[in-house]
Amino acid sequence: MGKSKIFVLDTNIILHDHKAIRRFQDNDIVIPIAVIEELDKFKKGNDALSFNARAFMRDLDRITEGRMFGEEGIPIGGKLGRIKIEPNHPFPPALADLFENDIADHRILATAIWMRDNRPGRFVALVTKDINLRMKAKAAGMEVQDYLTDRLDESRIEEAQREVSESVLPAEKLQQLVYGPENALKWQDCVKVKPFANKLFKFRWEKNSEETVCARYDEKRDRVVLVRNREAYGIRPRNLEQGFAMDACLNPEVELVSLTGGAGTGKTLLALACALEQEREYEQIILSRPTVILGNQDIGFLPGDQKSKMSPFLQPLMDNLNVIKAQFRPSSKEALKLEGMLSKEKLIIEPLAYIRGRSLGKCYFIIDEAQNLTPHEIKTIITRAGAGTKMVFTGDIFQIDQPYLDRWSNGLTHLGEKMLGQRLFQHVFLRKGERSELSELAAKLL
Repeated sequence: MGKSKIFVLDTNIILHDHKAIRRFQDNDIVIPIAVIEELDKFKKGNDALSFNARAFMRDLDRITEGRMFGEEGIPIGGKLGRIKIEPNHPFPPALADLFENDIADHRILATAIWMRDNRPGRFVALVTKDINLRMKAKAAGMEVQDYLTDRLDESRIEEAQREVSESVLPAEKLQQLVYGPENALKWQDCVKVKPFANKLFKFRWEKNSEETVCARYDEKRDRVVLVRNREAYGIRPRNLEQGFAMDACLNPEVELVSLTGGAGTGKTLLALACALEQEREYEQIILSRPTVILGNQDIGFLPGDQKSKMSPFLQPLMDNLNVIKAQFRPSSKEALKLEGMLSKEKLIIEPLAYIRGRSLGKCYFIIDEAQNLTPHEIKTIITRAGAGTKMVFTGDIFQIDQPYLDRWSNGLTHLGEKMLGQRLFQHVFLRKGERSELSELAAKLL
């Protein structure tokens, strides 16, 4: 290997991004043999982790083309560095008793330390998304880093959340927006700089007035248009952000929607109500969420078939459906229609793991808890959208259950940042919880 830096990759880096070895510019990559052993456990699965494991091994096979790695490794190609699979090495004598158990993480760390000690004059770092392994590496005196390639900085996250612009407009302009024949204004009448597509606004009549008019920049019309409070299948917005969210979910020209916010802000409920309101426009309504299946974990401890095993994970989605059903009498046409949609599978609630591989044409697809998806997983889902399909991703980037994702690297955050300003996309950040006064109080104080 040359005089560039050396990065030793942990298994979770490859499972997170199968193209990770191509993200380190001209630096050299070392893959401990313990990583290959761990990847072998994922080769037969059908989830994203298994896909990444198989894709990485195929790529590595193409790079080697029958050659041996040797002492210096093999060029990755282009202007990239070299790659090498390194056999297991023991900890140096001074660290031999640092850890009791012989596990993959410790073998990976020992290999990284061996590389550092046997490559004098070279910068060597272990790269892992496992916080515990990073702490162990620091305790052992080993340079360690998080995988920063797809990690957004704080300023970009704040921009992607797209805080709603608030300002005061002259009364005559607001009257034109609210009561005029087009319910629209030229953007020059509202702001000095042309807004990006679907930018949200709150306009007040006077400086200290609490009365607010909501609006959105429509790029197609090149106008700032009025956002009205609308009802969808018995559900009404309870605050301004919910009004924005419902407008986005009911707008057929916005094919991709991202709703973020804390627990009880109504993200999934609003999306589902809007889907039911427009059921005639779509062949199917799919409500889904990632489960432990997505993390390649065992669900064998739960009794019954696959549907029974998945039932506990899908119960929150059923709860939202029951809230909507409670708006109507059991014998009402709305309630009977819901039952008919479920029995005919016009409305289906399934784990996201079972949706993969399908072509999603002319459907309304709601993906709940999307903060637990990687950027690659969200890209994979969206690229399956056929003509006439609308997708709504909901989630809370501060409530992430996947161990190797955080608010800077999860797929929902990336979706908002990458799609910012696109005509087909709209993001709404819901601030206020509407589940109950107790829920709102706990969210603020606990």
